[in-house]
Amino acid sequence: MIGKELDLYWKTVVNTIHDGILIVNPRGVIVSVNRALENMTGYRKDELVGQVCGLINCDSCVRSPNADDGHWCDLFRFGEISTRKCMIRAKNGRLVHAIRNASLLKDSDGNVLGAVGTLTDISELVEKDIQLEAYRKELRSQDGFHGIIGDSAAMRQVFDLIGNAAQSDAPVIVYGESGTGKELVGRAVHEIGERKAQAYIKVNCASLTDSLLESELFGHVRGAYTGAVRDRAGRFEKASGGDIFLDEIGDLPLSTQVKLLRVLEEKVIDRVGSSTPIPVDVRIVSATNRDLAKMVQQGTFRKDFFFRINVIPIHLPALRDRIEDIPLLSEAFFRKIKLKNNKDIGGISKDAMQTLVSYDWPGNVRELKSAFEFAFVACNEDLIRSHHLPKSVFQGKRPATNTRRRLFNLKEIEKQELIETLKKTNGNQSKTAKILGISRVTVYNRMKRYGISTRKLIDSP
Repeated sequence: MIGKELDLYWKTVVNTIHDGILIVNPRGVIVSVNRALENMTGYRKDELVGQVCGLINCDSCVRSPNADDGHWCDLFRFGEISTRKCMIRAKNGRLVHAIRNASLLKDSDGNVLGAVGTLTDISELVEKDIQLEAYRKELRSQDGFHGIIGDSAAMRQVFDLIGNAAQSDAPVIVYGESGTGKELVGRAVHEIGERKAQAYIKVNCASLTDSLLESELFGHVRGAYTGAVRDRAGRFEKASGGDIFLDEIGDLPLSTQVKLLRVLEEKVIDRVGSSTPIPVDVRIVSATNRDLAKMVQQGTFRKDFFFRINVIPIHLPALRDRIEDIPLLSEAFFRKIKLKNNKDIGGISKDAMQTLVSYDWPGNVRELKSAFEFAFVACNEDLIRSHHLPKSVFQGKRPATNTRRRLFNLKEIEKQELIETLKKTNGNQSKTAKILGISRVTVYNRMKRYGISTRKLIDSP
């Protein structure tokens, strides 16, 4: 009686397990399966029992070349399989990702009675991995130019200047309103330049008090001030051989400007509390949203320091001055935020896009990104519409007629410029890209956007 009860309980246990269980005889014929395997494969038990295990097409099954010795499968040769990833094919043709474990079944004399295998369905985990990889690729994707999105004439000039500046070792300064992407420009200069394999250190000069700033930049020695319990290298030492990005350089106190001037001229720094010079080889890339020339006139910024850091100035346009880039930026932000959001939102409606290009964007690109983060929270429809955008954006737009006219004119100029250049080069996209100072991919994308056919251009008078 006890044996029969145990047998009944054992079947209940096996059918409760979420992993698929498969038992075969020494010839590989299926003699028993549990309910989980039926659910995983789509086959009923009576369709599996009596069939060879090859029916489920497990891609990790390795047939032995010498079947004469009875070891028709590697499992029967080696005795077990442990945590091997595999795919099986369900009855409807669907591929199921699984983890396979298997062992031989032997009697008390060591004779092989068959084998038991378990299959753990990991399809959901694999799907999440695929989604995560897509997310990583999207985050790594180089929209525009080294992560800086833009296709306007103003931004193409910026990209050209970044490329030229990167080949020099002279100081670079990036001017632009808050939120225009000055830090991205600094990163691009580093990634393109010869120092790209070395350190890239960022310092926000506005976030540190005057007393802490010098210690942060140049380091300190033990006992230099209360709390300095050991020697500490500063950001310039850590950046030696690479680039240092000094954000909000207009907020530097005059005393620190003097010391940075020495770094630029003599390539040495002194740690706070020490007079021993330490050589450093660092290229300075700075950024500011202030008018430094005006500050020099007012006496709040050193003239000699200004001339030393203002060697290669790069001016980033405000977003309101490159409205033709707003659709590109909007699509990029939409894709990236959607990857992090579970909402099934299909895209951006025409009325929302019109609202976006009609707004002044005082916070520039940073404000545009924040607007999409807000929209994804507010939207419960299939498309992001105007009323899903922040109230400041929806209610603060410019007169649409002027915006549309300006956007149309810019696009029309761009289109005609592309057509004329393609005609000059007889439809050669590489030569066209070189003349216009853009990439061949951009030429292709614009041709597609404007419906330009090379064959029609060449055939036309």
